[in-house]
Amino acid sequence: MDGELWDVTDAAGRPVGRTHRRGDPGFPAGLFHVVSATCVVRDDGQVLLTQRAAIKDWPLAWEFPAGSALAGETSAEAASRELFEEAGLRAEPEALIFVGRFTEVNALLDLYVAHGVDVGTLELDPTEVRDSEWVSLAEVRDRYRAGGMAGPWVDRLEALWERLVAAVRGADAAD
Repeated sequence: MDGELWDVTDAAGRPVGRTHRRGDPGFPAGLFHVVSATCVVRDDGQVLLTQRAAIKDWPLAWEFPAGSALAGETSAEAASRELFEEAGLRAEPEALIFVGRFTEVNALLDLYVAHGVDVGTLELDPTEVRDSEWVSLAEVRDRYRAGGMAGPWVDRLEALWERLVAAVRGADAAD
């Protein structure tokens, strides 16, 4: 979404009392904004990947539904909202399982897992998403290793892989 307003945070994800409008130059060095992503798990263990629209960065690459937290929004609220906006699926923020955080140059990526989602309501937003697939975790790993995932997901998945697998399988994702 163009022009969205983000909270600027410290390295722990705590707002520092400033905001930044997406697309504006001059994001403060050494500070961050929160990006939230959700890995939806179907009852058969398959997970949802979405293919980015052709007009987006990393066009036609695969990813988990994700996006930036808006000013005043918690990470889990952002994950829930983005999942609904991009894929038409509802997962309440309090039902999301926190997998972990990956620190990027100016972003903190928070990854969640959602079990028990009514996947029958899947409806893709064509401005964000071209296609979707239900795949195994092995297929996710094969895609990110082969370069089929959107660029940022390679390092994210390398760092969070074991915790993601544990959360998808229903184990405690916390170390």
